[in-house]
Amino acid sequence: MTTSKRVFDISLALILLVLLAPVLLGVALFLLLREGRPVFYISERMKTPEVAFLLIKFRTMRQVAHDVGVSGGDKSDRVTERGAFLRRTRLDELPQLWNILRGDMSFVGPRPPLRLYVDRFPDLYGQVLRSRPGVTGLASLVFHRHEERILKSCATAEDTDAAYARRCVLRKARLDLLYQKSSSLCFDIMILLKTLGVPLSRHKAGVTGVASPAGPQTVSRLRQRTP
Repeated sequence: MTTSKRVFDISLALILLVLLAPVLLGVALFLLLREGRPVFYISERMKTPEVAFLLIKFRTMRQVAHDVGVSGGDKSDRVTERGAFLRRTRLDELPQLWNILRGDMSFVGPRPPLRLYVDRFPDLYGQVLRSRPGVTGLASLVFHRHEERILKSCATAEDTDAAYARRCVLRKARLDLLYQKSSSLCFDIMILLKTLGVPLSRHKAGVTGVASPAGPQTVSRLRQRTP
């Protein structure tokens, strides 16, 4: 991570924490009163192939004794009505500002993977995690809705794991590596602006996908090369 990118992350995170403090407190209090404890969902993610950290989000699902793997159709019945709203508006990700200040994450980069996939695909994630994980990124913009459709039909945790490993990991990694090659502060700002527009565009027009800030021609070429 460059010094300018880290300074940008810290500065923007501090500004947002001040501006959004009432929202953070309001959401936390609302969840506490209506959903009960815990208010936050804390999960291990990988910062590098060797270093893990604890990702913090507002809780959007009912708890179970053992919760592992990515979210697919097997977990959809656990998402609460209020949790679905938080996910749709991305308010559930506001606590990750703390992860950014700690240096666990950046605003823009590959989404931090679970340890089990880093262990399963060490060479691939060895390349991807040369970039600090981010709250959003090129893969999030281009592939997120497609990933949701793939995993939505999975009825069991085993089905979700198999579908994610077979149909999502490589495709997301290709986009993450494309971002890595084109990374710049301007590109990060463009991705952030696109990300902020995602909930608005979905609500306004029922859009099922988001155009990539890298441009439609880039996305088209990537899809042609993606199995």
